[in-house]
Amino acid sequence: MMTNYDDYGVPVGAYREPESLTHQAFRVARAFVLYRLKPRIQQIRDGKWSWRRSISLGKIIIAVWFITLYWGERKVFNSSIDSCRWEAWEKWDSNANPHRLVFIADPQLVDPHTYPGRPWPLNTLTVKHTDLYLRRTYSRIQKVLYPDSVILLGDLFDGGREWSTPTTKSPEAQYRKYGDSFWLKEYDRFGRIFFGHWGDGGMLPRLGQPGRKIISSIPGNHDLGFGKGIQIGVRRRFNAYFDDGNRIDIIGNHTFVSIDSVSLSALGQENADSMKEIWEPTMEFLDGAKNQKQRFVQRTLREQQGLSPNLPYAHEMIEAHQLAKAALPHFSEQVTEFPTILLTHVPLYREPGTPCGPLREHWPPSQPPKGQTEPPEKDDRNAISVSGGYQYQNVLHREVTKDIAEKVGDIQYAFSGDDHDYCEVVHRAYPSGGGGIREITVKSISWAMGVRHPGVLLVSLWNPVDAHGNRLEKDSTEPTLQTHLCLLPDQLGTFIRYATLFGITIFSLVGRAALVASGRIITTQLNDNPLLPLTEHASSAENEKAGLSSQPQATFKDSISSNSSTSSERANLQVRSTNARTRSVSPVSGYGLPPAQGNYGNYTYPLVQHAGYYGPPDEDKKEMKVWGSVSTAKQKPKKKGFALFIQELRNSLFLVATIVFPWYFWLIWHG
Repeated sequence: MMTNYDDYGVPVGAYREPESLTHQAFRVARAFVLYRLKPRIQQIRDGKWSWRRSISLGKIIIAVWFITLYWGERKVFNSSIDSCRWEAWEKWDSNANPHRLVFIADPQLVDPHTYPGRPWPLNTLTVKHTDLYLRRTYSRIQKVLYPDSVILLGDLFDGGREWSTPTTKSPEAQYRKYGDSFWLKEYDRFGRIFFGHWGDGGMLPRLGQPGRKIISSIPGNHDLGFGKGIQIGVRRRFNAYFDDGNRIDIIGNHTFVSIDSVSLSALGQENADSMKEIWEPTMEFLDGAKNQKQRFVQRTLREQQGLSPNLPYAHEMIEAHQLAKAALPHFSEQVTEFPTILLTHVPLYREPGTPCGPLREHWPPSQPPKGQTEPPEKDDRNAISVSGGYQYQNVLHREVTKDIAEKVGDIQYAFSGDDHDYCEVVHRAYPSGGGGIREITVKSISWAMGVRHPGVLLVSLWNPVDAHGNRLEKDSTEPTLQTHLCLLPDQLGTFIRYATLFGITIFSLVGRAALVASGRIITTQLNDNPLLPLTEHASSAENEKAGLSSQPQATFKDSISSNSSTSSERANLQVRSTNARTRSVSPVSGYGLPPAQGNYGNYTYPLVQHAGYYGPPDEDKKEMKVWGSVSTAKQKPKKKGFALFIQELRNSLFLVATIVFPWYFWLIWHG
């Protein structure tokens, strides 16, 4: 078979493209298995392996961090939401199919108004972590609880009232640089959390439910301001994107009446007549609330019977003189109203010191006096403070609360926000649906609002009715609504655990480095144990002892026979004479290749294909390293004392950080 050569005397096809990165990575992995993993497995088989040799302080710390981070970024969120499953606390009959609703209060997205003096990057990290917390909990609620409806009770933003509009400016000079563009960015941020993750658990309604609904139109004092501090331009902007705060919804055969209580509060302040533009829309809504409730119930009952929600218009001609007496079709038949539920951001008025109950976290109930088992009727420590300040008021005015109760009528339940902590009271001083108005102030969902355990309120609604709105249950006195406080993870406590473990990590690694530097712990320093074994060239004397010549006398047959030699023979490399280095100037003579010597049989490849290793000068040969047996080359002197302490501490910290931080960022990124 003839061999073709190119112009430089190189056989055509003798060389290939360099290996790909994938192939190189495979070879490194193969070397790791052969030289590291396989010997370790062999030690285990031979009984030479022990746990004491394999376990180190760094590995233990890494394992503890892995478990702690998974617990803090996954386990606590999963377990807290899983413990709130509807089946665990609902107490309806087995044939009930209740409407399931979640109340969310005061997310108050952290912005420049929240911590105005907090420096970068602490403020940025606070924004990122609070958003991450809201997104995780809300997404988990959608996936695990899958509520039919979600209602937010105001204070969607923290500084929304401060961001200027084309017609208004912030009353505080430090926030006037933030305008409509900044508010729109905050709105997009809010939407990516609460609207973007609305469908994480799915979009289809549960069996027997009309559909899924999210309501976020109730404004808070941080969204608009409070009373006379509200600017009309700010409110118009909020209503344009979130809808009017005054509305009526029929949910689960219950009538939900939402009011803009922060605007209505201007009615209870000085010079109320001059602020009529602020409170008048809510008051007009309340004036027609009873008729609106009746009409909404009638429309809902018609829909449940498969009829059109509105009455059809009469197809008849009306003479001009009859227009004054003509009227649109209206419902003449009276129906039984559904239980009325009031939704307001600001809690209703109560006497100072009215207790909030045992579920209040920040200020639990005071201990009753000796000899008494009932909690005290007045407990200032456990109560919502009846007070106010700049752009806020903890409860509505007494007169405003009374007007709301009278104009809405038959209120059985009320749900509010603003306070950030849980509070449950029964108002018996106002007109109600019987037994007083049971009001629950919902906890904030954000961990940055002063409560260690944020929360949401789960509400289960079950009120089966006939075509006229009458209850089908045998016992009409049974409640149609059940609630459950769902507590969320203590994020601040998680950070404290991280900080504690970080301190333990530093202390442990510093102690280990000190013991190594003092000689109490013997360890191999870095670079003493490479991934693959290294060797150096044998000296000329060693070659002569092995019966090898330093002259280039290798033949093709010798190279073939060397492939079948023993491992000890393969460890020795032949060295060509330095005289063979010289090349001629002209490529005509084959770039100075020496003439073929010896008998090579039918082998006709040029000698350049078998060029040996020329090697460095003799004085450098002792320090050369190639693949082979154990290395005996010169090594740098090992560090001692403080230098060894710094090296061990740096290396151990680097080892832990390079493994723990990627794990933490992966948990956050995929959270």
